Amino acid sequence: MTADTIFALASGAGRAGVAVVRLSGARAGAALAALAGPLPPPRTAGLRRLRHGGRALDQALVLWFPGPASFTGEDVAELHLHGGLAVREALFDALLQLGLRPAEPGEFSRRAVENGKLDLTQAEAIADLVEAQTEEQRRQALAQHDGALAALYEGWRARLIMALGRAEAAIDFSDDGVGAAEFDAAAAAAVHLGQEIRAHLDDAGRGEARREGVRLAIVGPPNAGKSSLLNALAKRDAAIVSDMPGTTRDVIEVRLDLGGVLVIAADTAGLRDSGDAIEAEGVRRALARAKGAHLTLLLLDASAAEPRAGLPGGLAPDLTVWNKADLKAHDGISISLKTGQGVSMLQDLLQQKVQQKFLGTAPALTRPRHRAALTEALAALDQAKGAVAPELLAENLRLALRAVGRITGRVDVEEVLDFVFRDFCIGK
Repeated sequence: MTADTIFALASGAGRAGVAVVRLSGARAGAALAALAGPLPPPRTAGLRRLRHGGRALDQALVLWFPGPASFTGEDVAELHLHGGLAVREALFDALLQLGLRPAEPGEFSRRAVENGKLDLTQAEAIADLVEAQTEEQRRQALAQHDGALAALYEGWRARLIMALGRAEAAIDFSDDGVGAAEFDAAAAAAVHLGQEIRAHLDDAGRGEARREGVRLAIVGPPNAGKSSLLNALAKRDAAIVSDMPGTTRDVIEVRLDLGGVLVIAADTAGLRDSGDAIEAEGVRRALARAKGAHLTLLLLDASAAEPRAGLPGGLAPDLTVWNKADLKAHDGISISLKTGQGVSMLQDLLQQKVQQKFLGTAPALTRPRHRAALTEALAALDQAKGAVAPELLAENLRLALRAVGRITGRVDVEEVLDFVFRDFCIGK
């Protein structure tokens, strides 16, 4: 058990009706008793007058969670006090004098992992729940917190352990008539696991996109109405609109909620050849954004004589939309940003495309850390398929097992803990 007893504000900063301060560690009970008197029954709120150094600090609800039946697995106390800054600062000063120290970012969740209360995927889900802005982000994070990803990865880990055991048996009992059968069984397991992991990786990044936001790039020639479309989708004046070609020279982003999915829509510079160095840089950035986007919308001017003039070859949009339908009709998806015609239908269509591509029921990868570990595991399993000796097969299975185990923290925990918890907020 970690020697230090830590404390932190577990609720939001700033003025509030209630502030929640959390303590964790061996001295949590003694600190609570010093401030509030006799401890309340475990997991039962008690109203107490907080005192320290002969002065009253506040009146608060206090809760006591003796370990290991607590969030961190250690003794934990919570104080629900009034949310004023002076009240919190007085309590923090008292806790410091009692020998406690402020928690580092993510330290409560880290202790929960170290004490077996959470695995790493569940700890990451806590951070995602705190940051969730849309319904799908909340839903995905909650499913991960409830163990959806952990169950999948732990299932693979258990099967890798069995396959490794068979490979080891093929080594140990090569002369007893069972080595060949065990080798074949282990090799077959490696093939099946590789197929499942490859399918899991080949998901178009839908889990990461739901967590971080689906990137939508709006591209097209100058004066097609890209900035007006961005404003219409955002329902506010996010981008400057002008009849002068080349007004937009940098990428302008807005965050949208389309059917519960976070979409980061980007207005980009008009695509054309330009002798202006700044505009040319804007065009370069526009093409780079389109290349890196999850979805690309090409907006064209239906009234232009040559609507595709100046567009680079190889541009393959997911959706082509014709603007200025009030001036000239077009057979494709047509809108008029001047009159509003078709804009609502376009937004519905975008929502459908986002949901079709990025929503699903199967557990999805949510972080680059998971993808990197599974890619490493898959490479080892691909090597295992070509192994001609049980020793080589066992070594590749061992590498795959280590890579998968790092995702949940079942092996090599220390090398990933700092990376996982470095971006956590204080108090979690």
